[in-house]
Amino acid sequence: MKKIMLMVVILFTALHTQAQENQKIKFSGYLETYYGFDFNKPTDNNRPSFVYSHNRHNEVNLNLGLIKASYEGNKVRANLALMAGTYANANLAAETGVLKNVFEANMGIKLSEKQNLWLDVGIFPSHIGFESAIAKDCWALTRNISSENTPYYEAGAKLTYVTANGKFTAVLLYLNGWQRITRVDGNSKPAGGVQLVYKPTSNITLNYSNYLGKEGLDAVAVTRFYHDFYATAQLTDRLGLTVGFDYGRQQKVKGQTDQSEVLSPVAVAQYKFNDKWSMASRVEYYQDKDGVMIASPTPNGFRTMGYAMNLDYSPIHNAVLRLEGKLYHSRDKLFVRDNGLVNHNALVTASLAISF
Repeated sequence: MKKIMLMVVILFTALHTQAQENQKIKFSGYLETYYGFDFNKPTDNNRPSFVYSHNRHNEVNLNLGLIKASYEGNKVRANLALMAGTYANANLAAETGVLKNVFEANMGIKLSEKQNLWLDVGIFPSHIGFESAIAKDCWALTRNISSENTPYYEAGAKLTYVTANGKFTAVLLYLNGWQRITRVDGNSKPAGGVQLVYKPTSNITLNYSNYLGKEGLDAVAVTRFYHDFYATAQLTDRLGLTVGFDYGRQQKVKGQTDQSEVLSPVAVAQYKFNDKWSMASRVEYYQDKDGVMIASPTPNGFRTMGYAMNLDYSPIHNAVLRLEGKLYHSRDKLFVRDNGLVNHNALVTASLAISF
């Protein structure tokens, strides 16, 4: 905790020394508690290993709580967000020390007087996927399988260009690896990616993101090339639709041409009854025959359909009470129930989230 407080003091000291006209420091926060009941009743109270958010069974807990400071200047910007919760425990288990409590920590400098061109370095939310760790900002309460098994966060540097009209954004990234703050020991190969976002109108967003990197120790490292596509459309004032498709390839053995494939289509629809009530429904499929992202000992690997439906109530604009039912159905018996294997998993989750 002392190290975390020291990080905060250092950042704020640096920010104040850069004070110029029209610069601002803003503070914000997010808190989400939840209760989940897994009908397979895991004995260790942990949801399946491919689930990282809302992953505890039959207990009231904190999924994510964070405090954020943001600094906006004409030529310099910075963000620092510290977090706690079961999401941090599960998703940042590979990171060391206080890094497990860092949600975001980055600083940027504007490179052009005339163009909206920025260089940012540090720890960022991931550029892959349309569902983030901030559940309140997502149409569904819990995350889809693809979002759970692609990076939630990344560390490195990124170059961002936004057109004058704000309709097109291009991002070039240099990364420490696939969801890594600290590079894996024995891996000296940097990774990278691209994100392209086009918003032809205020109601439509088209996104393409990718990742290219070496996975594993240098001596046996294999190449991973992952693609993420999604489109979001607000069809009417009340009805919105998002469709996405992820596709990844990874070498089976270094120096050979054989590759494993991962693919996942997903669709989410949200309907708003009024300013306070809304509902959403999601259907998804995830296929990973060789266990690249999700290990499975079965003959067909991980091949699973997912269905979810939630009802949301927002008594005020910055708070939401949610209830969701979700079902996984796999081709093979992948899930544990009563010390045996079954091919389905049902879950009910309730949450209360507030941003401030």
